[in-house]
Amino acid sequence: MHDKLKIKIEVEQDPAHTEARATLRLAGREYHGSGRARRNPVDPNVPMVGEELAVARALADLSHELLEAAADGIERFEGHPVELFA
Repeated sequence: MHDKLKIKIEVEQDPAHTEARATLRLAGREYHGSGRARRNPVDPNVPMVGEELAVARALADLSHELLEAAADGIERFEGHPVELFA
């Protein structure tokens, strides 16, 4: 059992795009998620909105990777394919 898990989130931004990467170490494995946001040229430049969208998408991507890893573990134990839903 893990007392603390930390997710590292890195964000890179330019005036038109924001990229986020989320990394989690769990049980000796490293999981990654990525997200991207693009500002429509007619929208105001509000960097926080791009960061929120990109980070949310990176965490969602990370969540899917963790679900796939859990499904793989269950499949190895059960001996048949399983499908997990968020």
